[in-house]
Amino acid sequence: MKRLPLTGLLLAGLLAAVPVVQADPGQVLYPGGNPASAGPAVPAAGGGAGPLTIVGALFLAGAGGWLVWRGRKLNLAGRDPRQLVINETRSLGSRQYLVVASYEGKKLLLGVCPGRIDLLTPLESRPAREKS
Repeated sequence: MKRLPLTGLLLAGLLAAVPVVQADPGQVLYPGGNPASAGPAVPAAGGGAGPLTIVGALFLAGAGGWLVWRGRKLNLAGRDPRQLVINETRSLGSRQYLVVASYEGKKLLLGVCPGRIDLLTPLESRPAREKS
């Protein structure tokens, strides 16, 4: 839940970019404007969202999306780096698999079937063979 403050900060930035309409306490607001006016409602100067506000909101949304996307791949503060890695799997049929897993620099060959996981043998770490 370390992303919650970052997400809250981005949401607050987006809300700050949206203009707020303030009315007098005794004034009644109508959806279409003043009912006494015959023509279409004309917004007051500075009452609408200007191009700078829209660009700012789009920038904040893009930055927030980028941070969330990058946060999935990076080690953010408070997260432990992943040490257990599944290097390769092979299906043997009938829901049985051979799995090569690495943990803290050690490779292990595991046999996996429904309801059971067996350590078959530890593997030696050798450099990858070059294909000729």
